[in-house]
Formats: sequence, C-alpha cells, structure tokens
Amino acid sequence: MTVIKLPLNSKMLSPKFTFGVATASFQIEGGIDDRLPCIWDTFCAKEGTVVDNSDGKVACDHYNLWQQDVELIESLSVDAYRLSISWPRVITLDGQLNPKGVKFYTDLLDTLNAKGIKTFVTLYHWDLPQHLEDQGGWLNRETAYKYAEYVDLITKAFGTRVHSYATFNEPFCSAFLGYEIGVHAPGVVGKEFGRKAAHHILLAHGLGMKVLQKNSPDSMNGIVLNFTPCYPSTDSPEDKLAADYADQYINQWYCKPIFDAAYPAMIDELPDNCKPVILDGDMEIIAQPLDFLGVNYYTRLTYTAPTEVGEFYTELEHLYPRTDIGWEIYPKALTELLVSLNKLYKLPPVYIAENGAAMPDKVENGVINDLDRIDYYNTHLNAVNDAIEQGVNVQGYFAWSLMDNFEWAEGYLKRFGIVRVDYVTQERTIKNSGHAYKALISQRQK
Repeated sequence: MTVIKLPLNSKMLSPKFTFGVATASFQIEGGIDDRLPCIWDTFCAKEGTVVDNSDGKVACDHYNLWQQDVELIESLSVDAYRLSISWPRVITLDGQLNPKGVKFYTDLLDTLNAKGIKTFVTLYHWDLPQHLEDQGGWLNRETAYKYAEYVDLITKAFGTRVHSYATFNEPFCSAFLGYEIGVHAPGVVGKEFGRKAAHHILLAHGLGMKVLQKNSPDSMNGIVLNFTPCYPSTDSPEDKLAADYADQYINQWYCKPIFDAAYPAMIDELPDNCKPVILDGDMEIIAQPLDFLGVNYYTRLTYTAPTEVGEFYTELEHLYPRTDIGWEIYPKALTELLVSLNKLYKLPPVYIAENGAAMPDKVENGVINDLDRIDYYNTHLNAVNDAIEQGVNVQGYFAWSLMDNFEWAEGYLKRFGIVRVDYVTQERTIKNSGHAYKALISQRQK
C-alpha cells in the first residue's frame, strides 16, 4: 500500500501534534424532521442549484448512525474529531433550546470524550435557520446578535464537553458564494451584497468570541478561514497587481479585520454601494484575541489584469493536475500561504482544519485503492511540515473528510472522504487513504 511519509524528525510526529478528521452537520446528518428548515434545504429545493438535484434530507444518516460513526472515528486512531452544530437543530423558532437537538450533540460529545477523542466544534458551518434568512439573513445586522444568543445558549448547555470552538467555518463561502455570486445558499446575487454579508458574519464572530470567553474560557476558541492563494499568471506588474487585489478580496478580507481591526486597503476603491456599513466599535468587536486560527486549504488560483471595465482582476481556469472536482493540485501553495500569513500577522497556534481531495474512486472487490488521494495527502502533509520548519506554529491537521457526503452544490457526485459511503445502504468502507492516514498517525513517537 502507498504510504504517507513525513521526515523522521518532523514535529508532526510528536505526540503533542493533533491529527483529526472533519465533517459538517448538513453534509452528513440528515434527520431533517427533528430540526427547523435551514437555507440549504430551501436552496436544494430550487431547480438547477445542485448538480445532481439532491438534498440533505438523509445524507449519511449520521443523525441515526452516529454511534457507529464514533466507532469508525476511533478505529482510525485519530486524536480529534471536528464536527459542526446545526443551529436549526438546537434552537427553536422562539429562540430557545431544543432539548432533543441538544441531547443529540451532548450524547455525541460525551461518547467521544469517553473514548479520549478531542472535540473541535464549529458553531456555524453554513446552515442558517431559514426563518432568519426570511428576515434578511446575513444581510440583516440583527442576525449577528441572534447568532450570539445561539452561542450563549448552546455553550452553556455543552458545559465543559468541548475541547475547542470555532465560531465560523469559511466566512468567504457564506458571504461571497452565498450572497454575491449566488452559487451557494441562500443564492443571493449582487456585488452590493457580498461585503455587507461578510461584515455581519465577522461581527457575529466577534460577538461569539466574547460569549465564548465568558461561557467557555477553558476551551480553545477561534475561527476557521479558507484560503485560496492568488498567483499572478505572469511577472508583469499588471498581473501582480491583479493577484494582489484578488488576495485582498478573497483571503485578507476575512483575516485582516480579525488581526488588525481593519479591512484591506482595496475597500477604498470599491463603489460606495458595495462597501459594508461599519458602525463605531464594530472593528474592535471583530478583532477579539484568538486561541487558534483554523486554516482550510484545497487549491490555488492564478490571475491576470482585468479584462472587463470595473473589475479588479480576471480569474483563470485551474491549471493541471486537477482533482475530480476540477481544482489544481499545488501543495507548494500551502507552505507559501502559511509562511506568508505568519509574516503578515501575529498568529496564534494554527490548525489545518480542512485539507483533502475529491477523487474518482473505484470499488474493486470491496477495496478502494485511492492512490491519487494518498499522494495528495502525502504531498500536502509534507507541505505543512515545510511551513513548520520555516517557523509557523502549526499544531494540528484535520483530513477532509471523514466520509463521503453531500458536497454542497455538487450534491453526491464528488467524494472527499477517506471513508466511502454507499448512499443506498449507508455502508461505510475505509478507503486505502484512510488506512494510510491511520498508519501515519501510528508512526508517531510515544
């Protein structure tokens, strides 16, 4: 079997380094009859939004099969499990706790803790309750305060069960994909909306961090941001400027406010109707100190000078080689990203909260020999190690994903899991990438 191999002196082979697997509530749970509708339920019901016309009604049926899935997680020898809480499962229409939904998660957390598996809980992974979207969603400033109320209630209910909280997963995706270009829920389209939604999400993050500091001071609290490093297509000044603008708009927009209490300089060049409404004190709320930064990385993109009037850059097609979802495989960008962030900001400990690849898996005699995915993990884990050797304080790595699941607008067509899911029988099968990941973890110094 192809293996994942790190240098023998790698800090990632220390028992202090955390290896985990990650999932998200809407992508795996199903169980929609026991929760309120969310924006992804509504989005999936619209024609043409999801490639295979599927939805999250059943997904991986984790809501019913969670005990089996915990055994699966334990069998992989990981230190930690990153999961997300479904806001519409634990909060009622009138803003109170839903006891049945809370019990689902407390039972899950208690079982994981009993097995010595550290719990990394994401409080928002895109499944906004639909009734809040009906009131404007993330375009409504009040949603940030509704979020803080939710965080207050659920963290009190969880008590000391959680090792680490992330306020949000990938605000870029919620704001840009959901409220600017409309390819994710809730499907709102308009440049005038994206930055406004982003600001309210970042405000909610800051408010949420304040709640976590009060209710759960002993957990490790932070946020998970996704980064797509932006490279110029050529060395021309025009292409370099375009890549810089893209980096500000896609990456630094969500990072700089948290660390520097300010938006990137290009905010001054945006049309007034595309700028967020920033009230006195907002940036100070957003810039709460973090115990950790979660970094999600999958690919990079290249840019040229804009070809359309009014644009700041032109994004090019992904280069080759590509994964099954069409994203370039370029591990060097992960090293360069981590090193550059470490130079730009005073970073807290960093965790790679998501990294992985969709590949065209084949089942042969019950075996999934996904050598391409193993190679992806091997090169990217070594890219993380290279960043650590250059001084970046990376303390953990989570493979995305534990299992194949609902891949948002791609439906069930793209498989990211190190465990295969048969969506008809719900049978789970560990792929060779899962076995290779376990073998790497088992190599660590005792």
